[in-house]
Amino acid sequence: MDRCVVLVDAGYLLGAAASLLAGEPSRSRITVDHSALVQGLREQAETDTERPLLRIYWFDGAPDRVPQPEHRRLRVMPRVTVRLGALTRSDGRWAQKGVDAAMHAELTELARNRACSDVVLVTGDGDLLPGMMAAKEHGVAVHLWAVQAADGDYNQSEDLVAEADERRVLDRTWITKAVRAKETGGVCAPPPVPRPEIAAILSAPLPDAPPLAPAAERPPDEPEHTAARAADAAQERVAAAKGVPTPKDLAELRAGAQTPHHPANATLRWSSDKGWVERPGSAPEPPEAAAMPTLAQLTTAEQRWADREEDITTVGGDPYEVGQVFARRWMARLGDQGHLQRLSGMYPRIPHRVDGELLRYAARFGLLAHKDDQIDEHDRYAIRAGFWREIDVRTAAEHAPAGD
Repeated sequence: MDRCVVLVDAGYLLGAAASLLAGEPSRSRITVDHSALVQGLREQAETDTERPLLRIYWFDGAPDRVPQPEHRRLRVMPRVTVRLGALTRSDGRWAQKGVDAAMHAELTELARNRACSDVVLVTGDGDLLPGMMAAKEHGVAVHLWAVQAADGDYNQSEDLVAEADERRVLDRTWITKAVRAKETGGVCAPPPVPRPEIAAILSAPLPDAPPLAPAAERPPDEPEHTAARAADAAQERVAAAKGVPTPKDLAELRAGAQTPHHPANATLRWSSDKGWVERPGSAPEPPEAAAMPTLAQLTTAEQRWADREEDITTVGGDPYEVGQVFARRWMARLGDQGHLQRLSGMYPRIPHRVDGELLRYAARFGLLAHKDDQIDEHDRYAIRAGFWREIDVRTAAEHAPAGD
C-alpha cells in the first residue's frame, strides 16, 4: 500500500522537547498543543515520504494504563490511535513499561500485512532495532526522526540511526510550533484577587506570646530566644501566605482574628474532600450552604454529554483551569442567582457538597496522587483558587457600574 504510518514514542518526543526547551526532560516543564503537534507530524510525514497518511500511532505510558487528559484528547482526533503502556514509579522516578514492546509489535504487524510502504519512527530507543530490521525485510522504507538534542549530540541509539533508511531532525523551530516551555515562577497559577474578609484575617495580630520564664526557672536546655523565635516563625508563615490561605494559616490566626464576621473565639474552618470540618463549640454548616445546589443537580443529560466532550477536547487538566471550568458551568446553570451571592460571602469556604463534587471532577483529569488516591495538597489549593477566581470575576462584573 502506498501510504505512510507514523509511530510516536511520546516519552521520547516530549521528554527530548522538554530537555531542549526547558533544560530538563520533565514533561511537566512544557505545554503541548496536541492538535498542532499532530498536524505538524502529519504534514511532515506526507512531505518526506510523498505518501498520504494512513494513521499516527501515539505510544505512551499511564498509571494503571488509565488514559490521562492528553490521551483522551488525542484518541478522538482524526487518524490518531493511542496505545498505552504502564507507568510505574521506582526509586522516586517514573518509568514506562510495555511501550517499546507495543511499538515493536505494531511496526512488525504493519510491515507483515503490507499496510503501508513507509514508516516514520519518532523514537530513540535501541530496543526497536529488531522491529526496524523486520520492517525493512518486508519491503517497508523506515524513516527515523529525532528531536534536536539540547547538547548538540545524539539522543538516539547509534544502531537505530545506522539502520534507518532516511533520517530527519525535528529542530527547535519545528518543535516550538506546538510545544513551549512553562514559565517558572514557583506558582502553579496566578493567585486570585485578595478579598476583604481574608485581608482582615491576615492583617489581624497574632495573640501575644506567653512571657518568658526568668532565667533561673527556665530549663537549662531551653535557650532564651526559643519562644520568641517560634512566634516569629509563625508570623513569617502567615506573612508568606498569598491569595487563598491554607487551613494551617487560618488555624494559627483564628485567635487573633477580631472582625465582625470572625470574632476572636471563632473557629475558622475549611471545606475539604472529607467535608466541612467541625470542632467542639463551633457552629454547624449554615443552612444556606447545605442547600446549595450541586452541578450534577443543575445539569441535564444533554449538557452532561457536552461537558464530557469539552473535557476530552479542550480542558487541559491544569488544576487551576479545572477549578475555573467547574465554576463557569455551575454559575451558568444556576437558576437562583442569590446562591452565587451567598457563596461569595462564604469565601474561602466552599460548601461541602459543592467542594466534594469539585474534587471528584478534578480527579477525572489524572490529578490523583496514585500513592493513596488523594489529590495533592498543592493541587487542591490550585483547584479551589481557580474556582474562586471565576466566582470573583462574575460577581465583580455584576457589581461594576454600567458604561456609557
